[in-house]
Amino acid sequence: MEWFILLFIGLFTGAFGSLVGLGGGIIMVPSLLYLNSSGLLSDTIQPEDAVGISLVVIVISAISSSVYYYKEGKIDVKSGLFFFSASGVTTILGSIATSYINIKAFYIFFGLLMIFITFLLSKKNTKPSQESKFPWDVQKVFINADGSEVEYGYNKKVAFLITAFAGFIGGVFGIGGGAIFVPMMVILFRFPPHIATATSMFIILLSTSIGSMTHIILGNVKFMYVLMLAPGAYIGGKIGSNIAKKISSQGLIKLLRIVIILVAIQMIYKGL
Repeated sequence: MEWFILLFIGLFTGAFGSLVGLGGGIIMVPSLLYLNSSGLLSDTIQPEDAVGISLVVIVISAISSSVYYYKEGKIDVKSGLFFFSASGVTTILGSIATSYINIKAFYIFFGLLMIFITFLLSKKNTKPSQESKFPWDVQKVFINADGSEVEYGYNKKVAFLITAFAGFIGGVFGIGGGAIFVPMMVILFRFPPHIATATSMFIILLSTSIGSMTHIILGNVKFMYVLMLAPGAYIGGKIGSNIAKKISSQGLIKLLRIVIILVAIQMIYKGL
């Protein structure tokens, strides 16, 4: 039963994570903590273990979806590498900080973060204004399948600060940082949503690789659970990437927001 439950969690989080560019940790971490508190896991895990396991599994899911998105030509590699230059180091710092957070505080802060994420998700599909809120240092053009051009870009200083913060948050809570990457690119810098989603998964692949290595070194990864979650996460990453190009993700995002709110309320209640 344990294998089946974890396989399903991996599949679900991998699919949703790659579909909206979040990585899936916002579902995997609370799911692992819930299973642990319910006595459904054969081995006890602490919050830092859940974060470490989540980051390793997210890497596997991100590999699957990033390869697909790269073949589709949807990843802005140069922008992704710049954003990673800020988030990589802070992901390590966040991963180290996890072990020093009180468990009750962890539940409360994670719940509040998830509520904040639902707000960001509500903005993800908002049509960006014609003028960016910040002057661009970098300007780019994306050509759609119908030949139309979409201009987008970013301000280096603003992008660096936001992605550095996202990396730290992703390292602390094991969510990968995509919940901040995607809204930043779409809302502030007018990235086409599918380019933002694909590029976010590419950044997540790089940053969580570093974060997961940090947790492995700290002894926060129980590979038995990684092996149970990984197959589903890998397959789910492919499924989510394939769905992303065929249908609108707006309905799925609304569903995800409801799920996140319910889980967030439960996490805050447990913390209190």
